[in-house]
This record gives sequence, structure tokens and C-alpha cells, in this order.
Amino acid sequence: MGKSSKKYPQYSAGTISINGNSKASTYKTGNNIYSNYNMSDAEKQAYDYAQKSFANSLSSVNVFDDETKKNLQSQLNAYTLDGQKLINNLYTPMLSNLKNDIASRFGNLDNSVFMDNLNSIEANRANSINDLAQDVLAKRDELVNNELSQRYTYLSFLQDIQNQINSNALNYISGSQSNSSSGNSYNAQNYNASQSSGSTFGKYANLASGVLSTMGPYGVAASAALQIAKNYI
Repeated sequence: MGKSSKKYPQYSAGTISINGNSKASTYKTGNNIYSNYNMSDAEKQAYDYAQKSFANSLSSVNVFDDETKKNLQSQLNAYTLDGQKLINNLYTPMLSNLKNDIASRFGNLDNSVFMDNLNSIEANRANSINDLAQDVLAKRDELVNNELSQRYTYLSFLQDIQNQINSNALNYISGSQSNSSSGNSYNAQNYNASQSSGSTFGKYANLASGVLSTMGPYGVAASAALQIAKNYI
């Protein structure tokens, strides 16, 4: 009969569960340690959609197709027409009032008073038209930037979905690893305590056996019994 074998405890796996469903686990297969996160069907659908949509949109994020160009041009045309209407609504009555005033005062429009006022109005209208042209250019840039901003915001939204799910997965995995670590630490402490207990008894048995062996036949028998017991504790 030989000394009993005290095997080191097996690796303790770790699991995180919610409502009885395993969300993450850490386990050992062979010489490798694995951690796994179990996505729900809804999470997987959202993750796959975000990942696929991000990949499909990335290559064309700065490219405007014909429909987009048409839409932007339509908005720009409407903005230009509104500006032209404002200018016409402002200066057309002014010219009409000027003509009526000069005609009633002088009987005709062939005079310096009319021409001076006309030139002033036309100069102001020309400035307004020039300002409108600058506004149209600025509006075009604004429309383009808004379109790009919406696209970048959408890409950021898709990326946030992926990042959030990844973050959740890492948190759950970290929890499963912590549980596994706690289990392995507990097993190691028990193993070490068991080994220490066996070692202490062995030392005591050796000491007692030496004393008993000097006490005659009965002492020798008791000493032998202690030595045998030491091999199994």
C-alpha cells in the first residue's frame, strides 16, 4: 500500500447569468483559457446591422449621388428665389413710388432729380443682389456641410452601437473571469491547507514514532502504526 495521492484541484470555471441565462463564461480547455460572451438574438441583430451598415456607408460617406445633388440644388434654388422675391418686393415699390412722385411734381421723368434718385435705388438694389449671390454661395456650403454632418452622425451612431455592445461584453466577461479567479483561489487555499495539515501530522508522527520505538515491544508496534498512518494522511 502506498501513500494516497493528493491531486491539485481542477480549474474552476466562471459564469455570469441573468434570469437563468448564461451571459458570459470563462473556462479551460487543454492548456488554454477561454472567455466567451453570449449575445442575445436582439443584441446580435443590432450588432450585425450596425457593423454591416457602417461598412456599406463608409466608402460613400463623402460621395453625393444624383438624387442627393438634385435635392441640394432644389433647396438652393428655393433659397435663391426667396432672396430675389425679397429684393423685388423691396425695390419695385420704391421705383414705382419714385416715378409717380417725379411725374406728379415735374410732369415727366426727364430731369436730374429722378435720375439721381433712380441711380441711388439701382445702386442699392445692385448691392442687395451681390449680397444675395454671396448668401447663395454660403447657403450651398451650409447645405453640403449639413448633409455631411448627418452622414457622419449616422456613422458615429452605428459605431456607438457596436462599442456599447462590445463594452457590455467585456464587462460581463470580466465578471466571469473574476468568478473563475475566486473559485481557483478558494480551491488553492483548500489544497494548501490540506497539504499543510498532512505535513504537520507527518512531522508529529516521526517525532512520536522515535519516542515510542524506545519503549519496548508495545512501543515499537505503536511506532510502526504511526508510520503507516502517515502515508495516508
